[in-house]
Formats: sequence, structure tokens, C-alpha cells
Amino acid sequence: MWKDFFYYSKAERRIIIFLLLLALILTGVYIGISRKDSPVVAMQNNEEIDSFLVQLKEKEKNVSYRKYTSNAPVVVLQEFDPNTADSLTFRQLGLPAFIARNILRYREKGGVFRSPEAFARIYGLKEETFQTLKPYIVIGERFRQRDTMQHRTLPEDSLFVIQKKYEEGTVVDLNKADTTELKCIPGIGSGLAKMIVAYRLRLGGFYSVNQLQEIPHVGKELNKWFVVKTDTLRKLYVNQFSLDKLRVHPYMNFYKAKAILEYRRKRGDIKNIAQLSMFEEFTESDLDKLAPYLSFE
Repeated sequence: MWKDFFYYSKAERRIIIFLLLLALILTGVYIGISRKDSPVVAMQNNEEIDSFLVQLKEKEKNVSYRKYTSNAPVVVLQEFDPNTADSLTFRQLGLPAFIARNILRYREKGGVFRSPEAFARIYGLKEETFQTLKPYIVIGERFRQRDTMQHRTLPEDSLFVIQKKYEEGTVVDLNKADTTELKCIPGIGSGLAKMIVAYRLRLGGFYSVNQLQEIPHVGKELNKWFVVKTDTLRKLYVNQFSLDKLRVHPYMNFYKAKAILEYRRKRGDIKNIAQLSMFEEFTESDLDKLAPYLSFE
């Protein structure tokens, strides 16, 4: 065979060599493909892929865990005064951000926590959370209510004036008392007195002492100091007031006021409260509270 090879011309021999090399290359490629498709090789490849996916999932878990733990505050139970602690301290105690904001807003309005129980009345604070924090609450000396304060005497040239508190059994007209008189009632400080007067202005006057509980942080224990003698309330003129004038009342809102104006525009004046009861925006409870303030003139 090889003897005959040399009888071919030089060009023919080159073609034969090229074809032989091509055949060898194709044979090698075929063998490689066959080995890859074999069960053993396929199983090894599958195992490598599964191992890679497991490692990838573990890395994702580690990243997620680090991300979560980096953002979550570390709870550290420690002594704190709710009158002076900052938002970071409240967050470290495990309180949600919205409760920390409620506490700071209450203090900004002049509110004072004179006892751990007063802190428990913060809006959104759960009973179990309060019981956990209660042993760590320390009310500062200057924030505690002193019953003996009214009996102290100061030098004549003192620049400080002690607010004398009313004796037990005193009653005050809730619709006439100003902030100075309100502060004479035990349990009411400057901040709370301002809140009571401001709410009275929004209402147009109180018709019941029980309306005090609609003010944040006012407990029923304060009701015994008040009586409602003034029966003149500022009226809501249902058929005359604009949308803005109606909606600012605490017992109204945008949707109630808009329903009234739509009725007036389409059908004319509203004659009585019975017509309002037909509006889906008003519940029976809403109308009970609104009744003393409504005027259909």
C-alpha cells in the first residue's frame, strides 16, 4: 500500500494526507462526544451541577441573613426614663419606630410620664410589651408628681411660682376653664391643659364630660373634676357651611361633608337629622355624637 503511495504525484499525495488527518480529527471528536454522553460522565456532570447549585443557595442565605441582621435593631433591655430617652433608646428596647414617634410627639406637645402606668397609655403599645419594659422604667425626680409641692414655701424674691392644686371634691366647668385653671387639677400639666382647650375649640364646646376620653392620654379618673354647665355649643350649620367648614369638626370628615354638599346641590336643604341617617357615610354612632352640634336652619 505504502509502495503504491509513492507512485502518486506530489499534489495527489498531499490530498491523501489531508484526508487522513481529517478522518483522525473527526474520529477524536466522535470519541469525545460519546464519552460525554456516557452515563458515568453524565452522572459526574449532574453531581457537579447539583453541588454548584447548593453552594449558590448557601451563599444567598448568608447574604440574606447578613442583610436582615444588619438592619434589625439589637434589643437591649436597660433602665430608661420615657421623659428623656431618645428614639434610638426606644428602638434598642424593642419598640417599633411608630411607637417611638408617638412618644416623642406626646413629649413635644408638653406631655409628661409621671408613672410607669402613664407610659402604658401610649397609643400602639401592647400590654405584654409594657409588662416587659415596666421593671426598667425609671421616672426622674423632676417628673414625678409631688402631692406635697403645694405646701412648700419659697423665698419672697423667688422667680418660680408653684402651681397650687385644687383639693379633692372641687369641680370645674369644662367649657369655661382656661389652661391656668386646668393646671390646678391634679394630673393635668401644661401640655394636657393645652390639648383640652384646643379640642374644645375644635368641637365647639363639650356637651359631656365623657368627651374628655377622646383626647389622647386623658383617663377617666380626671372626669370627677369636671362638670358641663354651659349648654351653648357652637353649631354646625348643615345647609350653610362650606366643605372646609364642615370637615374640620372632629366628628366629620371629607366624605361626610362632601355627601352633605352633594345632597344640597341636587335636592336642596336638609330638613333634619333623619335625612342624614339615610346617607351611607353616617353611622348611628356618628349621628349620636353630632346631634348636639347640628343646625338645619
